[in-house]
Amino acid sequence: MTTFEYPVVLEPDDNDTIMASVPDVPGVHSYGKDEADAIDHVREALIVMLSAVMDDNEDIPTPGKVGRGKAAVTLPTLVASKLMIYNAMKDQGVTRSELARRLGGKNPTHITRLLNVLHQSRHDQIDEALAVLDQRLVVEAKPTRTVGSNKGWTVGSAKGRGGEGSIPY
Repeated sequence: MTTFEYPVVLEPDDNDTIMASVPDVPGVHSYGKDEADAIDHVREALIVMLSAVMDDNEDIPTPGKVGRGKAAVTLPTLVASKLMIYNAMKDQGVTRSELARRLGGKNPTHITRLLNVLHQSRHDQIDEALAVLDQRLVVEAKPTRTVGSNKGWTVGSAKGRGGEGSIPY
């Protein structure tokens, strides 16, 4: 089973901010005024980087194990679902054109949107694409993990939903 929860390294920066990086995905770094803000910013940086990985037809980096009490970033469900479609396509050697054919002759634009992590695809479209790839989505809810003592944030937080310029969750 694939989960998209990546370990995050949080370090104090020299200007009273917190630097956050995702070691499993080179080039994913961000910062915030505190740990919660840094986690939110690094989540958005991770989504943008994974989108670029898909655009370049490269493999999605596998998340490492998150240590007990360590910081992590969990991708939004819709983004993780699109990455699962992409991974299944790569594993099976299915092109976008072939996926469109399997989906009953959908327009290529439909497939482009389906794989675009910034596009709000419907869940039934995700389910249909996974089904024709002999995959299914299994959803699991877990308690959020609080990192640090009384930091006031959890790994699964996602500030800024729906705001201008924000990543759709």
